[in-house]
Amino acid sequence: MAQNEGNPAEQLQARLDAYREAGVSRVKIGLTDIDGVLRGKYVSVEKFASVMEKGGGFCDCVLGWDVDDQLYDAGSYTGWHSGFPDAQYRLVAASERWLADENCPYFIGEFVAEDGGPHALCPRTRLVELLHRLGERGMRLLSGFEYEFFVFLETPHSVREKGYRNLRPLTPGNFGYSVLRTSTESDRFSGLMALMSQLRCEVEGLHCETGPGVWEAALTPTEGVEAADRASLFKTFAKVFFQQQDCKATFMAKWSMAYPGQSGHYHFSLLDETGGNLFHDPTGVSGMSDLQRWAVAGVQRYLPEYLSLVAPTINSYTRLVKGAWAPTASTWGIENRTAAIRVIPGSASRQHIEARVPGAEANPYLVAAAVVAAALGGIDGQIEPGDAVRGNAYEVEDELPRELRFATNLGAAAGCMEASEHARIMLGDAFVDHFVMSRRFVFARYEQHVNDWQLVRYFEII
Repeated sequence: MAQNEGNPAEQLQARLDAYREAGVSRVKIGLTDIDGVLRGKYVSVEKFASVMEKGGGFCDCVLGWDVDDQLYDAGSYTGWHSGFPDAQYRLVAASERWLADENCPYFIGEFVAEDGGPHALCPRTRLVELLHRLGERGMRLLSGFEYEFFVFLETPHSVREKGYRNLRPLTPGNFGYSVLRTSTESDRFSGLMALMSQLRCEVEGLHCETGPGVWEAALTPTEGVEAADRASLFKTFAKVFFQQQDCKATFMAKWSMAYPGQSGHYHFSLLDETGGNLFHDPTGVSGMSDLQRWAVAGVQRYLPEYLSLVAPTINSYTRLVKGAWAPTASTWGIENRTAAIRVIPGSASRQHIEARVPGAEANPYLVAAAVVAAALGGIDGQIEPGDAVRGNAYEVEDELPRELRFATNLGAAAGCMEASEHARIMLGDAFVDHFVMSRRFVFARYEQHVNDWQLVRYFEII
């Protein structure tokens, strides 16, 4: 719905008047937790007006539990010791989306500190704070996400009844970029794109990827925190879209070892105050400016320390293996899809960097925060990257210094972040300590379980 010009009170009143005229009785709100899961609720229009004026409270357990609502057994922010009080939050007025099938607006929220300042643990706030750092340097972020995800002819009940085995994909076989599949399933492809356009999460490309029922969506790049906002909404409402059709979409890094993993590649460039691309220099090698070289070097240098942010689950590390279209070390190359960092050259409007390490499962706010923080480290230090990889990056990864090789499991990756002075400067001690604690909690739970591989290998023979 359109917003009238004027002061905030007048804008809110105009919004409320428009809601009443449209018969709106409720508003849906959502805040992202550490793992990128949207936690939210419906509120009455009257409650919405109060939250917009004064802010609101949301049980801080959403920052104190995992994706299965299991409470962390460590950490100082919240827990049984604190009694799980409300955390304060605000709604972002400009984030309004319209859910036509519900006749209901949707607003993005973010946690705020008790004094109204930035919240130390809020993923959205951590990214916004980094964008402020860019602004202080006269730079703006232009970025976009692309996601791979599997779609099944299953429901939330049927996948559980089947024990997540023998799932039926929406379409069979390997058929990347198939016009046959997209045409046969045109109602779903068109419907998803229409829904995302309605939600201001425009998709600039949507196609079949290699694998049964695999889709890939490239979201239209946009400036600032909006790109992560769109990515967060895309992941949740794509699932909604398919579940309403008795289908199931998953963004986990790798649901089966028989197929490639699912990426959440992050594309970005930096703009000056007039909108010019600071990464482009027509006189540079492959059109790279000094700033882009430094940004590449920063991502290469620091991304191993931020790995647990872009590969945040136990499952993430089944994707980061050699020969599976995902990197295992911090390499870079020009138009090289085997490298962790791909420089995409071109015109002033096209020159940018693709970070190919993040998986589809990662929290988009923290993916953007990790990559921006790493790039800033290179820019501030004017670090020069090593030689670009030519050909197969997997062949040179073992020759790289240990600090440029990625951890092979979540526990080790969390340890790298805990020891990172750079992460603490960029994200704050409170966030680093809390996030590391949350990853170690998950890793410890995993180590306490027997998996199918162990049973098959050892049950009879040993």
